[in-house]
Amino acid sequence: MDVELRHLRALVAIADEGTVTAAATRLHLTQPALSRTLAQLEQRVGVRLVERSSRHLTLTPAGRTLLEHGRAILAHMDAALADTAAVSRPLRMGYNCAVLGELTVPLLRSWRQEHPHIPLELRRMDNRTAGLATREVDVAILRVLPTDPRIHAEALYLEERVAALPDDHPLAGRDAVTLAELRVETLAVCPETGTAGVELWPVELRPSRTTEVRNVDEWLTAVSAGQAIGLAAAGTRESHAHPGVRYVPVTDAPAATVYLARPAQPTHPGTDDFREAVRAVVCA
Repeated sequence: MDVELRHLRALVAIADEGTVTAAATRLHLTQPALSRTLAQLEQRVGVRLVERSSRHLTLTPAGRTLLEHGRAILAHMDAALADTAAVSRPLRMGYNCAVLGELTVPLLRSWRQEHPHIPLELRRMDNRTAGLATREVDVAILRVLPTDPRIHAEALYLEERVAALPDDHPLAGRDAVTLAELRVETLAVCPETGTAGVELWPVELRPSRTTEVRNVDEWLTAVSAGQAIGLAAAGTRESHAHPGVRYVPVTDAPAATVYLARPAQPTHPGTDDFREAVRAVVCA
């Protein structure tokens, strides 16, 4: 039996629309052409699939059986074509402040070596899900657990917190500082992407002055100019060295969790391979 996808699409359209006329319109065919396609399908499977006793067509038991399989076959083919098209483009990885800190270069090198056929494209996205919610990326490294149910996230590891200080600040030469020592400063915060706001301080010690910035570039500029200080996860120190900024560990700030996030329905067939590559680098 030489059953083609067009035959299955014809059966699905007739079942959904109820008439040959409506099904033909949906498939952009003439009514006679669709009738011939249905007749071909019935001839090739050797059984009647559609009852034509009324103006509203109904499927026979054999027709309903083939319809169920036909829908699955067409859905599988659509998914296969989508995956094939996705393979031809890079795997897009989003981040908003930092990637994996000192593990970033090992990850990029290992991915290029082990998956040369899937380029990895890094995209900095200045929003809380680093482009996942808007499907601009396929995977993302985050330091805030996403609340969107369409996004799955798994914890990778913990990072210490660091203070970003102007290099001429009185505390910039210290090996470490405490939250209490930073409370008198103006804190630069980024509501869209930041992971370190006043909520990290005990209520009674929270800084009273903050200034908002839109992204990590503005954050670094405000700190280097002496307009504010910043608090960040250690990955920022690795990814954003900046003239005039000194990063100092904060001994009593809660650690940041680094997450690997991806859509509940993957948008690139290389997603699982990338997850394994990240886990291998983290666990090495």
